[in-house]
Parts: sequence; C-alpha cells; structure tokens
Amino acid sequence: MFSLSLWVLCRQYVNITTKIKNLATISSINRTIFVGTYINRFSKTIKMKKLSFIILVSFITFSAGFAQSPLGKGSKQLNAGIGFSGWGVPLYVGMDFGVHQDITLGFEGSFRSYNQNFTGTRYNSNIIGFSGNGNYHFNRVLNIPSDWDFYAGLNLGFYIWSSPNDYPGHNASTLGLGGQIGGRYFVSDRFGLNLEFGGGNAFSGGKFGITLIL
Repeated sequence: MFSLSLWVLCRQYVNITTKIKNLATISSINRTIFVGTYINRFSKTIKMKKLSFIILVSFITFSAGFAQSPLGKGSKQLNAGIGFSGWGVPLYVGMDFGVHQDITLGFEGSFRSYNQNFTGTRYNSNIIGFSGNGNYHFNRVLNIPSDWDFYAGLNLGFYIWSSPNDYPGHNASTLGLGGQIGGRYFVSDRFGLNLEFGGGNAFSGGKFGITLIL
C-alpha cells in the first residue's frame, strides 16, 4: 500500500514537471494560474494518501485486537470427548496450556475397547494411550475472531495394547508420532466444541468433544 502510494506521488511529480516545461509558450498570468492549480492538486493527493494510510493502519490495529487465540499465555483448558478410528471408539480427556500467544502444549489420556473375530472366535482388546501434544493456533496471523480457534500440530504418545493370550492378531504396545489439525467454536467465553482430525498413530482418525477454559 505504501509503495503504491509512493509510485502514484512520483507519477504526479513527473506530470507536473512535464507540464512546467511547456510553460514557455504561456503568458505569465496563465502560467501562474497553471502552476497554482497543479500544486493544489498535488497537495490534495498527498493528503488523501496520508489519510488512506492512516485508515489502513487503524483497521489492521482494530482487527488484531479481536483476532487472538481464546487460550492466552498462562491459561489452561480441559478437553474431553470421543474419537473415531479403526480400533473401536476411544474416550479421551486432556489438558492444554498456553505457553505463547499462538502456541499451546498439552497432554492427553485415552481408553478404548474393541472386538475382533478370528476363525469364528471373538477376541476383546483394550488400548490405553498417554500422549503429549503441541499446537500452533492461527487466530492472530489470519485475523480469526476469538470465538473460533483453528490449530495444527504434532503429538507423541505411548499406547498399551492388551488382548487375550491366545489372540492371533498383532497387538504390540508402541510409541507413536502423529499430526493433527482441528478447530473449536466457543459458544461462550469458556465453553467450546472441538473437532479434530489426525493420523500417524493409534489415535488415527479424529475426535469430537468439548473444551472448557479454566
């Protein structure tokens, strides 16, 4: 915006100097009127560009005041809900902590139970998971209103699989690295709805739940 304004002002200057070069054939009275008219126009152009720049800066500052993450630095929130994946329906609960105006760190615990059939026999397995996560929240950089929260990040977790001794499938406990992207909508200052999609670990799929800012 500032570069465009500077270019316009330079063009105005070139136009004025070009016109002045042609003043040799104009009488002194007309020359005075001519120069005065262009100086007046040039002055108005400068004033308009200054006004436009001030309005733009004010708008950006005003917007930034409303575009911030719902969870500020030093705050914390409780998350809970259900998930969807290829291994049953997990239940989860976790906490997030604001460590920066755009960054949160958190932890989560989950549990799920599911059944599988092998050669006519049903086997029940359980998965208990513990993970830590980090997310970057895009509200400030994208000027998103504070009743919305859009984020993306990574998580690292350990998942304990337990099945009957004669279970013929694969159920080794493992450490998993995954990624997630999600969003929240806050229906009030403290309570929100959360939808998240992820992949790369035993919690692959997604989850839907609630968020409570404490």
